[in-house]
Amino acid sequence: MNGMLKPALALRRIIARKLTPARSFIISFLLVILTGTALLLLPISTDRKSLSFVDALFTSASAVCVTGLTVVDIGRDLSLSGQIVTLLLFQIGGLGIITFSLVFFGMMGRSLSFRGRELLQSSFLHTPRRDFFRILRFVVAGTFAIESVGALLLFARFIVDFSPGKAFFQAIYHAVSAFNNCGYSLFSNNLVNYRDDWMVNTVIVVLIVLGGLGFIVIYEVLNRWRGQKKNLSLHAKMVLITTAALIIGGALLFYFFETDNILKNMGSPGRFLVSVFQSVTPRTCGFNTVDIASLTNSTILLLMILMFIGASPGSTGGGIKTSSFALLMLMIFNRVRGRDSVTIFNRTVPAEILGRTIAIVMASAISVLVIASVLLLAHGAPGEHVQASRHLFVEYVFETLSAFGTVGLSMNVTSTLNDIQKLAITLLMFIGRVGPLTLAFAWSSSKRGLVYAEEAVMVG
Repeated sequence: MNGMLKPALALRRIIARKLTPARSFIISFLLVILTGTALLLLPISTDRKSLSFVDALFTSASAVCVTGLTVVDIGRDLSLSGQIVTLLLFQIGGLGIITFSLVFFGMMGRSLSFRGRELLQSSFLHTPRRDFFRILRFVVAGTFAIESVGALLLFARFIVDFSPGKAFFQAIYHAVSAFNNCGYSLFSNNLVNYRDDWMVNTVIVVLIVLGGLGFIVIYEVLNRWRGQKKNLSLHAKMVLITTAALIIGGALLFYFFETDNILKNMGSPGRFLVSVFQSVTPRTCGFNTVDIASLTNSTILLLMILMFIGASPGSTGGGIKTSSFALLMLMIFNRVRGRDSVTIFNRTVPAEILGRTIAIVMASAISVLVIASVLLLAHGAPGEHVQASRHLFVEYVFETLSAFGTVGLSMNVTSTLNDIQKLAITLLMFIGRVGPLTLAFAWSSSKRGLVYAEEAVMVG
């Protein structure tokens, strides 16, 4: 008996040693995506013709990675069962399957392992904390509380337009989609019909912002409001300030760029709602209240920048993250002033964090560049792809940034992608959700290499 146990124990040790937090994170997402793909391939998941494998994989990956890009009409092509599958996928994808697993173990009275603590730390926290399980409970309980309030408010509005049963499901679906920054909608034209509706706009915007702030930031703000914490952390301050600046700045620029275009024939309330909504949603949630393809080039560029920046660390969103963008701007500002370090709010940011920031931005930019090139090269037949892909250059770059930032906005080209392009976008959605550096760490060795003598190189 002991002879049989020894190989099993040895195998378990090898798996435990090889299964790093980064690899566990990636594997969990892959398993959920494949499970969702299998469920969407079932006849019960569609109302019309069944999905192809690539379309099912694309839809599942988009939901799990909370992107929102779709090659099917969720409200028309998927049955109620298929819609519930996507609802569960972006709920699990927003919080992470590991989060649900750790909460389940906690409910069973089992203590968290060291690896479980590592996973929680890497997912939601910026510094080690002793109250990590309390934060984990807050993450799950807070998520369902916020989504429930949002669903009730949307139900109060949708009951005017739909039957009680349909309004209830519509409210739940859109509330969960908004908080998890997915952007999947059951309406064929997304939220365009509610462009001037204060209730729908306000609820969706608040849910998107709360989901994109990051759970630890919300946790700190609540503790500060209750008087349980004197000061917010540097991370929370940077996230809140950067988020506010991007929302306000984005809304003002959208209003300025679209005054003589989309906003031309709207009243003042409508202009305000559209500008604020389109300023918030590019930062990782694909809801829209106007036709994105009809926007001016200046606005398209603005949306591209916002999509690349994305939400905040430890949130349901993607992108390079607001803190990375803020640190990059601070690094440039300090270098111009001749300073090597970055100081903010009487705190100096560690050099390791600054180096990681540069690596994240560069790895993200390269990922977008590579996939955008694939979309252009894979377009159409060999004899016609040059002129056609040149015509769609902006659309493809926009689509790529939307996939990386897990946004879901599109200039109406998602449904025209061929299988190669769909697979490329699927890969980028996955990279955008787990992070390019997380993928690199998952495959890298933990062994340190030799350290050689330094020698200067000219740059700039």
